[in-house]
Amino acid sequence: MFKRVGVVGSGLMGSGIAEVCARAGYQVVVREVSEELLRAGLARIDGSMERGVGRGKLSAADRDAARARIRGTTVLGDLAGSEIILEAIIEKMDDKKRLYAELDTLCPPETIFASNTSSLSITEMASATGRPERFLGLHFFNPVPVMKPVEMVRGLRTADETLARCRAFCETLGKTVVACKDYPGFIVNLLLVPYLLDAVRALELGVASKEDIDEAIRLGLNHPMGPLTLLDFVGVDTTYYIAEAMFAEFKDPRYAAPPLLRKMVLAGHHGRKTGRGFYDYSKK
Repeated sequence: MFKRVGVVGSGLMGSGIAEVCARAGYQVVVREVSEELLRAGLARIDGSMERGVGRGKLSAADRDAARARIRGTTVLGDLAGSEIILEAIIEKMDDKKRLYAELDTLCPPETIFASNTSSLSITEMASATGRPERFLGLHFFNPVPVMKPVEMVRGLRTADETLARCRAFCETLGKTVVACKDYPGFIVNLLLVPYLLDAVRALELGVASKEDIDEAIRLGLNHPMGPLTLLDFVGVDTTYYIAEAMFAEFKDPRYAAPPLLRKMVLAGHHGRKTGRGFYDYSKK
């Protein structure tokens, strides 16, 4: 089993992944591109664990022990000692391939690379490295400390041993692994994205207000939140990038991002993380 875990990116997903790994007893190095982003990511981890203590889900001693196992850095080479590296950067293939090409030269051949991508091709990412057998997708869900599933995605050349080791690793984090092949959107987003985009189209068409669309789905389908609230929670920009990637693959209009979604991304209305999406969070 692994002892040392590297995490690239300390945004919502990267910080959550780092937290659950540290709480499970792993030594974690988190890399971010700037000191400012790194401080924000580490503060996000601290805040999450503090809330865990407040809710009785985590003891103060366990919080302190987990935090001591996390080290932040802006130097990519500091991840070279990791046995598995979990990447959680922006959902853009070119950026991911550049990152993996650089990591491939820094890390020993036995290091496993795992992408937290929610839709992009694992096989294509792996092609930027010399270790496609030790490359896979491990897609966690937000918020990582709370959500149980992990989509384990097998690229065309991912080895059975890699899958077995990573399944066991995820289980030590308290996660439930669902296995799938390297197909755009995997399981969840393949089914979820058309539903979210249809909700945006309904709003564009004036079918109902955003509040009534959300309330109808929440009560009518017994969902914990409506689709527009969920978009704000996941990230309007994240969903837009996923939809763009899936439309490029399928050329299916169900995955074409509505104009409103694109305008919101351009305006910086990315949801909860920016304080405004379909709803205004700036005063909450």
